[in-house]
Amino acid sequence: TSGTTGNPKGVVLIQQNLFADGFDIAAWHGITEESTMMCVLPVHHVNGTIVTHVTPFLAGASVVLHRKFSASQFFPAIRHYGVHIVSVVPTLLAFLLESGADAHNVRTSGFRHIICGAGPLTCDLATRFEDSYGIRIVHGYGLSETTCYSCFLPVDLTDEEHRHWMRDYGFPSIGVAIPCNEMSIHDAQGHDVADGERGEIVIRGSNVMREYYANDKANAETFAFGWFRSGDEGFRIQNEQGQHYYFITGRLKELIIRGGVNLAPLEIDEVLNRAPGVRSGICVGFDHDMYGEEVGALVIKQNDDTNAETILAYCRQHLPFSKCPKVVVFAETLPVTSTGKYQRTKVRHLFVEWRNHTFSPPEHQRKS
Repeated sequence: TSGTTGNPKGVVLIQQNLFADGFDIAAWHGITEESTMMCVLPVHHVNGTIVTHVTPFLAGASVVLHRKFSASQFFPAIRHYGVHIVSVVPTLLAFLLESGADAHNVRTSGFRHIICGAGPLTCDLATRFEDSYGIRIVHGYGLSETTCYSCFLPVDLTDEEHRHWMRDYGFPSIGVAIPCNEMSIHDAQGHDVADGERGEIVIRGSNVMREYYANDKANAETFAFGWFRSGDEGFRIQNEQGQHYYFITGRLKELIIRGGVNLAPLEIDEVLNRAPGVRSGICVGFDHDMYGEEVGALVIKQNDDTNAETILAYCRQHLPFSKCPKVVVFAETLPVTSTGKYQRTKVRHLFVEWRNHTFSPPEHQRKS
């Protein structure tokens, strides 16, 4: 595992897991022996291994391999090799936008869509990418423990349906469960919660790992109620055809507990990354004497004119005071794993000087 909220754990996968997930990924995205995929992700992680190695191997498809991701070579390679599908993490979408990568003639060369998961995708980033390039993002979700993907947005949605599920719920939908597994949303006692209510994303099926290697305690906790408990918070919404579309709001262990109220980091990130002067940013829960935890923001500046007060003022316009970052720390980089997942807990110490500071809301937010 990536170890974003604790020590990495060994995941025991068997051939059945790989075949189940690989065949379903191929069927979902229409990957056949006529298809060409491109790998720009590390092959030591399940995304690079399963989506762009095992899946095309099972389907008899071709793969264009890159030693590393390059924003300047991404679209030219797609055009040159006639690539149909690429799997990426959200960070790479941001790199392409930031570099102004030229996607001219990519769609006419036969390219279909981008698979995106394995990290936090915001509505803002997805909207900017799709509007800029006219390329559809097929958002999905999964973990090392479920071999790779467990759900995707359907690829046959109309443009209106696709925009609805990607933009209208505050979080881009991760889609519906693929055939080899079931999904649900549970409370802490292992019971289903109502549609729209937040709980833990749980999964069971033939792509779920056998166990964590030599870790009885983790296995007992993870499979406590007969499902794999992902540790991710989310919710689901049913469409008119009875399908459940799932959404992820963040890691349960990354929830900021301010005064006994759980705050989802991705919801705050969504607003923070739209603030003036923010090139990229994440919210961070830091220790606070009065509330237990408070909300901070770690930000990469867009330019030298970026200032903290402008960012905080923007957040206060779009979030209740309880969810607003109270302080901004500027940085050159954000803490991410090699697969693009944010490591918020690694930067809590940057906010230690504000532990006993009292933050007062502006007049218009005194009741929020």
